[in-house]
Amino acid sequence: MAEPLVSVAAIRAAAARIASIAVKTPLFRAPFPGLSGRGAGKEIYLKAESLQPIGAFKIRGAANKILQLTPAEIARGVITYSSGNHAQGVAYAAREVGAKAIIVMPSNAPAIKRAATLALGAEIVDVGVASSERLAKSDELVRQHGYIVIPPYDDEQIIAGQATCGLEIVESLPNVDLVLAPVSGGGLLSGVAAAVKQLSPHTKVFGVEPELAADTAESFRTGAIVTWPAELTSRTIADGLRTQSVGQRNFAHIQAFVDGIVTVTEAEIRAAMRAIVATTRLVPEPSGAVAVAALLFHSAELPAYTRAVAVVSGGNVDPAQLAQILTES
Repeated sequence: MAEPLVSVAAIRAAAARIASIAVKTPLFRAPFPGLSGRGAGKEIYLKAESLQPIGAFKIRGAANKILQLTPAEIARGVITYSSGNHAQGVAYAAREVGAKAIIVMPSNAPAIKRAATLALGAEIVDVGVASSERLAKSDELVRQHGYIVIPPYDDEQIIAGQATCGLEIVESLPNVDLVLAPVSGGGLLSGVAAAVKQLSPHTKVFGVEPELAADTAESFRTGAIVTWPAELTSRTIADGLRTQSVGQRNFAHIQAFVDGIVTVTEAEIRAAMRAIVATTRLVPEPSGAVAVAALLFHSAELPAYTRAVAVVSGGNVDPAQLAQILTES
């Protein structure tokens, strides 16, 4: 049976629901010098999800899901499995409603994301690096304690929450020609694409993924979900994009609304981070820079456009890592 697709009405309801927790992030004009010549007359804007209270878009979906829990469900506590940004979104929203939050986190999660999750009052349970290990441990704890699961991406309410990012893009820039968003599990891309395509059918929507963790790109190309082993997806610097396979509901939305998926190299991600900081003074994490990397280095794979928006999905980067990348030649 086909997965139901989120409606514009559901997206608008999510936007109203989460207004007290998530913020409407701005679009920043980004006149990248690297586009001079081939980019004459083009306008590029960055959707600064790094300016959310937790530094990433994940607060949108987490808040939309948690704010719909009943008092009895809140009393049971919530659980999720995440490498960091969704963990913070769940911890933040759970704290707002007074729910206990348990986070199953991989051992290679960035220290800055781990510390931020703990600071929000969540309890962390460590597992190995595979996303399958996180899911298995979460299932075990749910059976033992009755926690309510807040999935990181494969959930209709999560998708509707992330879709509010796309809603804001179209409301702020109605004549946008091209929107690019990172993709891993698919929560952000599926939501953004659902909002943009239903509100502005002429706008092209592309996903961007590291070539070292390109399971969704392969899935999109072949028309069926494929899974990459953790030892492959964990190679990328983009720690938020290491999920081993795209979610089923997310893939249904991607097939319905997304025009293409581009992959970028590790060097291109690092260069995009430098370009974002130099041009806009926004601070991106590696995962948040992949959409810009596609604009800077893969224009031949993208449709013609006059106005493009790249979603900077998060800014939770380790300061030492950022300093190293910014000082590379």
